[in-house]
Amino acid sequence: MAFISNTSSVSSVMLKVLFALIPAIAIYQLYFGPAILVELALASITAILAETLILRVRRLPVMPFLMDGSALVTAWLLALSMPPLAPWWLIVIATLFAIIIAKHLYGGLGNNLFNPAMVGYAVMLISFPAHMTQWPAVEGLAHAHLSFGETLRFIFGGDLPASMRLDALTMATPLDTLRTQLLLGRPVQDISAMPVFGYIGGKGSELIALAYLAGGTYLLQQRIITWHIPAAFIGSLALLAFGFNAFDSARYVAPWFHLATSSAMLGAFFIATDPVSGATTPKGKIIFGASIGALVYVIRTWGGYPDGVAFAVLIMNMCVPLIDAFTQPRVFGHDKKKP
Repeated sequence: MAFISNTSSVSSVMLKVLFALIPAIAIYQLYFGPAILVELALASITAILAETLILRVRRLPVMPFLMDGSALVTAWLLALSMPPLAPWWLIVIATLFAIIIAKHLYGGLGNNLFNPAMVGYAVMLISFPAHMTQWPAVEGLAHAHLSFGETLRFIFGGDLPASMRLDALTMATPLDTLRTQLLLGRPVQDISAMPVFGYIGGKGSELIALAYLAGGTYLLQQRIITWHIPAAFIGSLALLAFGFNAFDSARYVAPWFHLATSSAMLGAFFIATDPVSGATTPKGKIIFGASIGALVYVIRTWGGYPDGVAFAVLIMNMCVPLIDAFTQPRVFGHDKKKP
């Protein structure tokens, strides 16, 4: 991170970010099975190996950079964004792309223009859209969850027990289900009664979203992040959703549905707040976060993908230099306008 002065402080920040993700991972595993643990392990190992290789190629000391924890944070964020039941090579390629291309191609930590985890995710979504739909069904909707051993055999070999079918273990995400059913002409009130939905959002994802919120609150308390980006992100997303829902509640879902998707809270507190690829001034952070929230709503509602966090973040990453240039505070003792 550009504002962090030494490796030990970077390590401390990254460790706290990883710690803040643990509650969401625990709930994820409880509702959706052990596949997320396999995904996290694959992403972590790949990130460490890729980081080591590139550091050696660049003739930089391996241990100081490897121990800062930034590669693990990227790996965990990417794993939590990817479908856990996808083939092993999907998360491996995504992690390699995130570390080698999105991070080190631009000079390594502190120099990357784009959020590495979102670059890896977006490349996989565009390149392998079918594989990016293999999300595990929530406990209670699936006939049975795979055991840890069965999960390993499926992820690495595609093998399922004879008594199980893939469609009994995987499902569309709540956002994907909503989008598909709306295209079929069903009103929101009927769609929300489907088993995949819980009280205010997707079944299971509601609690994961709360866990991300709790983790984000911890990061705020520890001053790892500031309130500007999360508040602006959540506020703009909720405000747009509220306005369109008030206009036509049969076509547009309520704001709490958008906020109860785990990707929104993950994006608001853990992804958009990346201090390297995000805006740096207080006003700039508000503009940056609000723009991401608005883009997320636009993509979810009218775009070609059911969720838009990754694309919204990457689009706004491109706008950061302009945002920072126009929101720099006036230098003390100088007029706001040049003579």
